[in-house]
Amino acid sequence: MKYTTLPNTDIKISKICLGTMTFGQQNTEAEGHAQMDYALERGVNFFDTAEMYSVPAREETYGSTEKIIGTWLKKSKRREEIVLASKIAGPSPTFTYMRDKIDFSAASIQVALEQSLRRLQTDYLDLYQLHWPERKTNMFGQRGFKVQDDSWEDNIHEVLETLEGFVKQGKIKNIGVSNENAWGIMRFIEENKYHNLPRIKTIQNPYSLLNRVFEVASSEVCMRENVGLLAYSPLAFGVLSGKFLTGESHPNARINLFPQYTRYSSPQCTEATKMYQVIAQKNGLTLTEMALAFVNQQAFLTSSIIGATTMEQLKENIASIDVVLTDEIIAEINAVQAMIPNPAP
Repeated sequence: MKYTTLPNTDIKISKICLGTMTFGQQNTEAEGHAQMDYALERGVNFFDTAEMYSVPAREETYGSTEKIIGTWLKKSKRREEIVLASKIAGPSPTFTYMRDKIDFSAASIQVALEQSLRRLQTDYLDLYQLHWPERKTNMFGQRGFKVQDDSWEDNIHEVLETLEGFVKQGKIKNIGVSNENAWGIMRFIEENKYHNLPRIKTIQNPYSLLNRVFEVASSEVCMRENVGLLAYSPLAFGVLSGKFLTGESHPNARINLFPQYTRYSSPQCTEATKMYQVIAQKNGLTLTEMALAFVNQQAFLTSSIIGATTMEQLKENIASIDVVLTDEIIAEINAVQAMIPNPAP
C-alpha cells in the first residue's frame, strides 16, 4: 500500500480508501466485515461511510452501513488502527425520516453526529464531512444551473462554529466537505483564515476517466490551499470495469439494480469507455487497473475511494495501487478526453 497524510495533519492514511455504501443493502454484515478485514490486511487503513448509507437511501436501511462498521469495530477492537470518516446528509425532501430538519443547523449537526457515533460504536470520528451543500449548486451531474434562483443565506461561519464545538469536545478530529465546487472550498477556507475557525482538510468529489470536472477549477484551489481530494466513483459505478461492454446482463450490478442511477449510462459514456478499453488492452492492463491507476496518480489526490460488492472486485481494486501509467498511456487517455470531455459531470 502507498500512504499519504490527511492534509495539515500528521494522520497517515492509505491512498486507497474503502468505501462502504453497499454494506446493508448489496452486502450483508458478514460480507462487510470480510471486506474490512481484507482491506486492513492489505494496508488500507482509511474507511469512509455516511449517515444516509446504505445506498440507495431508504428509511428501512437508514444508518445500516454505520451499524455494520460499528459491529466490526466492537468485534475486532481495532479502532485505533483505522482512520474513520463519515458524513452528515445535506438537504433533501425525501430524507424526512432522518430528523426534524435536514440542514446544517447546530441542532441537526448534533443529532446527526451523535447518532453516527452511536451506530459506529466509537467516541470520535477522524473526519466528519458535509455530504453536499445546503445551497443550490451544480452537483450530481447537474448542468445549466442558475444561482439567482437560490434563497439560501450564507451560514458557513455558523456551521463551522458548531463543528468547532465538537472538535473541542474530541468527538470530531477533522472536517471536510463533499460535492463542493471551487467557490465553496474558498468560502470555507476564508472562515479559517479570517476567523480562525476549523479548516477543511478534504473534499470528497467524483473523479474518474468519465468525470474530470474537478480539474477545471477545484484542483488548483486544493493544491494551493492544501485541501485533499477524496475521489469517489473512480470506476463510475462499475462502468469503467468494462463489464457492461461484454453484452452480459449483470443483473446484480448497481446500475441494473437501481436504474435511477443514470449518471454514467449515457451513449457518450459508453463510447468513451470503449475507447479507454482499447487503450488498456493495448497496454496489457485491465480497464479497471488503468482507470484506478489514472486516479491514483493525480497530484491533487489524497485518497481514492473504492467500493466493491465481491471480494474479487475488492482485491483487484486494492491491487491497482501498484499500477503506474506511463506518459504515453496518459497522452492516449487525454486524447479521448479531448474528443469526449466529461461525459458524466
